[in-house]
Amino acid sequence: MAAENSKQFWKRSAKLPGSIQPVYGAQHPPLDPRLTKNFIKERSKVNAVPLKNKKASSFHEFARNTSDAWDIGDDEEEDFSSPSFQTLNSKVALATAAQVLENHSKLRMKPERSQSTTSDVPASYKVIKSSSDAQLSRNSSDTCLRNPLHKQQSLPLRPIIPLVARISDQNASGAPPMTVREKTRLEKFRQLLSSHNTDLDELRKCSWPGVPREVRPVTWRLLSGYLPANTERRKLTLQRKREEYFGFIEQYYDSRNEEHHQDTYRQIHIDIPRTNPLIPLFQQPLVQEIFERILFIWAIRHPASGYVQGINDLVTPFFVVFLSEYVEEDVENFDVTNLSQDMLRSIEADSFWCMSKLLDGIQDNYTFAQPGIQKKVKALEELVSRIDEQVHNHFRRYEVEYLQFAFRWMNNLLMRELPLRCTIRLWDTYQSEPEGFSHFHLYVCAAFLIKWRKEILDEEDFQGLLMLLQNLPTIHWGNEEIGLLLAEAYRLKYMFADAPNHYRR
Repeated sequence: MAAENSKQFWKRSAKLPGSIQPVYGAQHPPLDPRLTKNFIKERSKVNAVPLKNKKASSFHEFARNTSDAWDIGDDEEEDFSSPSFQTLNSKVALATAAQVLENHSKLRMKPERSQSTTSDVPASYKVIKSSSDAQLSRNSSDTCLRNPLHKQQSLPLRPIIPLVARISDQNASGAPPMTVREKTRLEKFRQLLSSHNTDLDELRKCSWPGVPREVRPVTWRLLSGYLPANTERRKLTLQRKREEYFGFIEQYYDSRNEEHHQDTYRQIHIDIPRTNPLIPLFQQPLVQEIFERILFIWAIRHPASGYVQGINDLVTPFFVVFLSEYVEEDVENFDVTNLSQDMLRSIEADSFWCMSKLLDGIQDNYTFAQPGIQKKVKALEELVSRIDEQVHNHFRRYEVEYLQFAFRWMNNLLMRELPLRCTIRLWDTYQSEPEGFSHFHLYVCAAFLIKWRKEILDEEDFQGLLMLLQNLPTIHWGNEEIGLLLAEAYRLKYMFADAPNHYRR
């Protein structure tokens, strides 16, 4: 049955496997007609004409149900000559026009009021943003009254970076002034880190709800086990480990051209340009050379697994965090050639060692047949069957296997599903939680899946479900959404981790 469904899926698809197609996901967002959602519903009531080919339009159905980036060209596909567009209430149209004229006259009478608030907008058009979304948007002192049905325009001072490619909620150029609470937390971190022997348990406790940007590099080194708790030993440890890494470079890196290493190096060389393609930082040749060295040396030193696609993503959070130690401005656009050779060597070596520490705890994810991932996907299936039987049965009804979407969640630690800024915040908690990457990640994935239960239950075919699960709309996510996700994951862990019989019926 599954084989027949697979054949039918490819018959319905316009493209053949292996052909070049648009890529969607957290880093390549699909369309977002949420602003016209009510209008579409009304239109469907007035003009309920059955589709000629329902299967062929499944992608458009998916696009209409996602809440992601608005596409400028959506309205070009609408047929404005259809009867549904000609049944507008003339009284409503006249009233709306009068309201627009009145608003414009008020603005002209009060030119000194340069900042408009959402109170001028009709209640039905208000869009409530999360606090993290508000931090991500540029602070503009001359924001004008926006038409809620038009794409928001902005005039950034820097090259345009898509929202998904903005690395942190705490970018120096766009972050609001620190609150008293944030200053207090930062001061507590600095006291912990400067003590003669850092209390790692207390540091984990403080880091669970997020690490301030200013102290994140040293905190991550400590939590990953790369740096010792004793402050007097840290400088010598860093010097020794960095020299050791570049010793590996001298010893092994030239072997990349040897026959038995050519396949490994070739795959790494192919994957590096695909890493975060929307962020200019990772498209710089010097950065790509650093990533190639890190991944090749790790693969050579871990022959049991070697290099596996997906490991390249795991370098990026460490690289960004350690780069931020030397960069005050936005990291996304920073030209690394402005850094000294010593700084670049330090960032490269620290990224290598911290990534190695992470992979040591999940190496069975990348050995032959990837047994670690298969176990985690099976555990996710059992967990979801207990916490939301309706979603689980919905997958079974349409023959959706968890491995078809959750494999990537486990292999890439949700990095393909979330913007990089969210991954960095997520890893603050993973490094604070015992076995965060290997164990707690399971409960994060379960919470992440249930977060989309309404959208999942709205899809009623195999293709629509897979497209949704592989392209979840998280482009607007920030610290607040990740905090809620982690809280729900902790609740699930508290309920099920120490009671494995709850998995069983």
